[in-house]
Amino acid sequence: MKNLSQMLKQAQELQGRMAEMQAKLEATEVTGAAGGGMVGVRLNGKGEMRGVSLDRSLINPNEAEVLEDLIVAAHNDAKQKLERHLADEMAKLTGGLPLPPGFKLPL
Repeated sequence: MKNLSQMLKQAQELQGRMAEMQAKLEATEVTGAAGGGMVGVRLNGKGEMRGVSLDRSLINPNEAEVLEDLIVAAHNDAKQKLERHLADEMAKLTGGLPLPPGFKLPL
């Protein structure tokens, strides 16, 4: 029974730390890039796009498809960076609490 109460205490501590982490992640911003940095995309901690930066040399109506592809690539780069950041933060958060494989806490 002592082990169960200890687990409940750890779960409550984890819940508090998760709330702190969620607040911190809302302020987090990651930037992805493509085309050697000619296209950049900024995402917040929730994965929402916050901005796009374009090298002016890319703005050519005849090459719209290239620009579209670079924006998608930059977004995917930013999303991967955000997912790595979230995984690192979650690992720090749950370091002392053993969770089943594949178990994901909601964010």
